Amino acid sequence: MAKSSPVKKAWRSLIWLGAIIVVLAGVLASGVLFGGASWAPKLGLDLEGGTEIILAPQLENGKTVTSDELAQSVSIIRKRVDASGVSEAQISTQGNSNVVVSIPGPLDDATKQRIESSSKLDFRAVLLTGAPTNAVVGADGKSTPAPSPAPGLSSTPTAKPTNGSDLSYVTPELQAQYNAYDCKAEANTIKSAPPENKPLIACDDANTVKYLLGPVEVHGSDITNATAGLQPTQSGVTTGEWGVNITFNGTGGPQFNKISSRLIALDPPRNQFAAVLDGAVITAPRVQGVTDQPTITGNFNQESATSLANELKFGALPVSFKVQSSNTISATLGSSQLQSGLIAGIIGLLLVMVYTLFQYRLLGFVTIASLVGAFLLTYLVIAILAWRIDYRLSLAGVAGIIVSIGFTADSFIVYFERIRDELRDGRGLESAVEAGWRRAKRTIYASKSTNLLAAVVLYVLAVGSVQGFAFTLGVMTIIDVLIVILFTHPTLQLLAQTRFFASGHSWSGLDPEALGALYRGGAQFRAPSAGVSAAKLASSSREAAKRQTIAERKAAELEAAKPDSGSADSGGTRPKASSGSRKGEGKDS
Repeated sequence: MAKSSPVKKAWRSLIWLGAIIVVLAGVLASGVLFGGASWAPKLGLDLEGGTEIILAPQLENGKTVTSDELAQSVSIIRKRVDASGVSEAQISTQGNSNVVVSIPGPLDDATKQRIESSSKLDFRAVLLTGAPTNAVVGADGKSTPAPSPAPGLSSTPTAKPTNGSDLSYVTPELQAQYNAYDCKAEANTIKSAPPENKPLIACDDANTVKYLLGPVEVHGSDITNATAGLQPTQSGVTTGEWGVNITFNGTGGPQFNKISSRLIALDPPRNQFAAVLDGAVITAPRVQGVTDQPTITGNFNQESATSLANELKFGALPVSFKVQSSNTISATLGSSQLQSGLIAGIIGLLLVMVYTLFQYRLLGFVTIASLVGAFLLTYLVIAILAWRIDYRLSLAGVAGIIVSIGFTADSFIVYFERIRDELRDGRGLESAVEAGWRRAKRTIYASKSTNLLAAVVLYVLAVGSVQGFAFTLGVMTIIDVLIVILFTHPTLQLLAQTRFFASGHSWSGLDPEALGALYRGGAQFRAPSAGVSAAKLASSSREAAKRQTIAERKAAELEAAKPDSGSADSGGTRPKASSGSRKGEGKDS
């Protein structure tokens, strides 16, 4: 006998669920073997410990950092850390000047640079370029210091400069300073921010080229967006060179367009426009066209280009910071909290299991199996996210998973009760499963949409550990819907085909007698209760009649055609009632 369509759909859904689990497990296994992943999810700062960094502002003598600058710095550093993939970091202030950054796990150099960099970007025209001036080694093997500028040189321009590329900025004193400037020696000194309206002597990141630059002509604060990507050629073919595509606001775009139209007509090196980040020239390309949406290219890879794009997009720090101290945070308290959280989760899971077994008998094992499947999917997803985006599970995230256990059980309860309602209305189990699913899925989808919306809003508006709670809540909500569609409903479709559940065994949780169903099979009906409306009874009776077999229907018709028991006992026939009054009608003895 061929399987029915619901059974085929059920097996198809279960196969899809199995395929999803196998694919996720395969991805994680490949990461463990070849990509440095781990079978266990990474833990957050409160559970594993990590590194605490204290940042001290670098200020000129007599200056102090304001509360507004400190608050802005905390906000920008938090955005940088979150964008880099380091989750569950905590950023706060200490006293009236320092910023404290707590990061799960050890601190690497890239994260340190990302945190303390001020990322102040300006665009300046190039006036002069040359090789860096370093100490010269003589024939005797001794190094000779670079020459110092002679005193008494003029610092006043011979003529008033007309634009940022005007060589009138190069005074004798500035020329001497440029000649004596040592890139490697100056790289280790702490310098205050240079004046924006004056020339600047700077070097590239590798200290191989020295530049004399004009005043600032475009500010980094005019950048509205920055994205990293592979750069195309003029013919549109993508190259392997990474760059940062910049989008300016209404002020920076026209200004950059105006400057590029001026530089394109100048001779080298004055046709170059330098992008200066934190006092260092990251790139100084020749202007090859007039544009208001430039691209920064240089010695970038994907990681460095993405990091720079994020720093430019989130803005520059109002003050520069340096790491004052770095300490390791103990994870002893975190281990205790994790153990308490796991115990709470196990207790909650056991209570749900006990309730479902008490309320739904053996049907409760479907709930337990569904919860196990949801936990398995959640574990695989979190472990993969820990590998790919450095997601870390915090205590708040564990709380989100525990809360989701109750939400997941709600879906099963809604579905099971809809099936019971259909059985009470006289349907058979197979029909009740399908009709109950049609009614329950609307409620389940509406409920899960609300949960997911709440999780998204909480994740967007919150910061820190609260985001961990919202993230796991959202992940569990999506997995809950998948489990109900691909496991719970298909399992009940298959169980409806078994004799144990279809016959309404008392331990099945779907016993028609215990539920008070109107039609019990075998042409047997339950006496209607006084509290049920006549309309519902009529509808239920019609539905129950449709469920009778042909033999049961004929038996019911023959039973209805027989004389009542009183007439049969007297051996007489019932007198035919007249069309008039029935007062003279005799009664059966």
